[in-house]
Amino acid sequence: MSSRLPATLIGGYLGAGKTTLVNALLRGADGRRLAVLVNDFGELPIDADLIEAREGNLLSISGGCICCSFGSDLIAAIMELRAADRPIDHLLIETSGVALPGTIAQSLQLIPDIDVNGIVVLADAESVRDRAADRYMGDTVLAQLAAADIIVLNKVDLISPEQISATTAWLKQTATRARVLPAQRANLPPELILTRQDEQTKGRFFASGHDTAQLATVGFEIDGNGDPEALAQALADASLHLLRVKGIVRDRHGALVAVHVMGRRASVEPAPRAVQSPGRLVCIGVAHEIDAKAVADAIAARPPYSAKLA
Repeated sequence: MSSRLPATLIGGYLGAGKTTLVNALLRGADGRRLAVLVNDFGELPIDADLIEAREGNLLSISGGCICCSFGSDLIAAIMELRAADRPIDHLLIETSGVALPGTIAQSLQLIPDIDVNGIVVLADAESVRDRAADRYMGDTVLAQLAAADIIVLNKVDLISPEQISATTAWLKQTATRARVLPAQRANLPPELILTRQDEQTKGRFFASGHDTAQLATVGFEIDGNGDPEALAQALADASLHLLRVKGIVRDRHGALVAVHVMGRRASVEPAPRAVQSPGRLVCIGVAHEIDAKAVADAIAARPPYSAKLA
């Protein structure tokens, strides 16, 4: 894990399914210690069977996870959380239904040990286009979508296949930098958001509940000392159809560097000292879109890096 705490923002208008997604991530934490920050506990009813204890504005969740409310001061809540020195692997920030996750992400840049590695915005398949056209809420909905790295088109089981296609096409035109992923009941593989750099994912496939959102992972062993930033930007290219990339490579001087990609967002940072096995990338994409050869070719186009399937 990185010395910087990875943070994912989860946004979307009221009723889009943020609560359902957060509860699913807590259930699928699989040993990861998650910290969930919410604006108000009343806006995020954590499933009762997950709660082990409550003390003030802090909920202790099964599996070592925690949830706390931040009220009007998110940065202060994060700094307090970090100062408490509780072990955390990943920070999830569930924004209110009318908040702008892009603005929140900019504010988080003020905290040096927080790595904002993605913004996931949920959109209600039945209502997102009507809400975007509404004179009162339209600007907020469009701003939320524009900030997204991944848009989860939720509740697709409630509309026809033709409506799914039309809404997906509209989202791709409206939020050109985001990848659109259809889902039912916000049912996503936790690995899409919470992938760890040390996970062995060869041959693992993750289904989100219906064929249109089936995801697959591909692992690569990476050789060579090169430019990690150029590599990360190459893997964020829309033509590769990757939703998520994490891993460790060496830079030109031989130093270990962590590479992160979510949607079109790419970043690098020094790898944690505990990492001893560099040269591995884990890529996640929609099963029928991900092309291992194309990804390997993109890596090889940034010499002296080379890649082979792990």
